Amino acid sequence: MSNFNFLLFGVYPYIALAICLIGSWARFDLSQYSWKAGSSQMLSNNRMRLASNLFHVGIIFILAGHFVGLLMPEALYHHFITSGQKQIVAMVSGGFFGILCLIGLVMLIHRRLTDARVRATSNTSDVMILFVLLAQLVLGLLTIVASTGHMDGSVMVLLGTWAQSLLTLQPVKAAAAIESVGLIYKLHVLLGVTLFVLFPFTRLVHIVSAPVWYLGRRYQIVRQKGVKPAVPRVQRPRGYEAPARETAAPAAAPGYATAKSKSPV
Repeated sequence: MSNFNFLLFGVYPYIALAICLIGSWARFDLSQYSWKAGSSQMLSNNRMRLASNLFHVGIIFILAGHFVGLLMPEALYHHFITSGQKQIVAMVSGGFFGILCLIGLVMLIHRRLTDARVRATSNTSDVMILFVLLAQLVLGLLTIVASTGHMDGSVMVLLGTWAQSLLTLQPVKAAAAIESVGLIYKLHVLLGVTLFVLFPFTRLVHIVSAPVWYLGRRYQIVRQKGVKPAVPRVQRPRGYEAPARETAAPAAAPGYATAKSKSPV
């Protein structure tokens, strides 16, 4: 095993995870106002809902599939399916949700670059992270094409061994497991690890900010139907006297003179 392979796939993942955790903690502690996704839906709602739904539905299922596929031990899922069958399930589901995610992501990129109002409120990291996600998604779809050349599930077993060895703090075993896989898989893994480095410094932080505490929040009564709100009586200071109202003099009828104005003789 080469030292370069060990640094990339045995050491770099731990460095990326450390940057992700420490950087996220520092940003949340020092700059909480920036901990947001910076939604631009109010600026322009043109195709926003369709693009966002396609992207988020696709990415959620992709992440869930990677989590289960990489971290589930081989001995556990062999009670239900073989490695080859698991690879077919991963290729079909990953391809379907990957295409959904790709369509939504391309629509979001097009909207951010062509809409004048959205583009004016976007910073460099907003555009950069979208293109990084696009590159990662395209690499993931290309791995499905590469997987058609070996349907026995052997590469998936090696990738799972890499992830599980990192989780159990065995970097040497992890780097050795991934050394023999194809270049397209290594690029996909390497860019995926790099996303952990970019996580604290981009809009990706909103992934861990789901408002789940609202589910247990008590209802807030603003007003009750059919109940007239009580108006509090104004308390006047002690010794207060209301000013006397001036009575206006009655208006003189037309054709009659008042006491002060006499008609000329």
